[in-house]
Amino acid sequence: MNIQVSKDIKGLSEDFAKWLVAYSNDVLEKQDIFTIALSGGSTPKLLHELLAQEPYKSQIDWSKWHFFMGDERFVPITDDRSNAKMAYETLLNHVPVKTEQIHFYITENIKPEESSKVYEALLKEYFAGKETGLDLVILGMGDDGHTLSLFPGQPIIHETEKWVDSFWLEAQDMYRITMTHPVANHAARVAFLVSGEKKIPALKEVIKGAYNPDKYPSQIIQPNPGELFWFIDEAAAAGLK
Repeated sequence: MNIQVSKDIKGLSEDFAKWLVAYSNDVLEKQDIFTIALSGGSTPKLLHELLAQEPYKSQIDWSKWHFFMGDERFVPITDDRSNAKMAYETLLNHVPVKTEQIHFYITENIKPEESSKVYEALLKEYFAGKETGLDLVILGMGDDGHTLSLFPGQPIIHETEKWVDSFWLEAQDMYRITMTHPVANHAARVAFLVSGEKKIPALKEVIKGAYNPDKYPSQIIQPNPGELFWFIDEAAAAGLK
């Protein structure tokens, strides 16, 4: 586990952007494409905006990046709750990428369970049988310790057969669709981005507490043979001292 603490969310985003550019360029020296799973939530927004601006924008070979999504709210892409909508508005509409480089969930004119099967087939087309899967999975962590759509107490936390699954989340009155933990744990690198003092209790338990993924699902993310990175700001890291 690698932990980097930055002053605030701006510093975290800057530090991660630098790390991401260096990592992606290193990967592309060895292979033809760089595969990355984006995250929803508020923390990645500033990162996206940074990547779409100089100096980072010109340091990235956008023609070789392929974008996936870790999880999604099962709503139309026009809905403000859509992770895909946020990704387009903050990043993808502002950088030179083609439609065929973007691999997001289908959330319209399809049932959630069928959408999950389609996405699983897509992931298997790219990554089945390879030593590692995605080059990078970016994750956030909720105040309750959830990541992806792996929420406390939900059976989806322990799903190991399916690569992608959907389920009704009563607390949000909607379907969620998500990569399961084996997909994240098969990635070459996984990076959590965590900021803000509201994350202190969960972050402390996830990193230092007893293993209890039913209560703190982020604990189940343990890539092997890949590497796990935590990019945290000082406010969130206060409980780790």
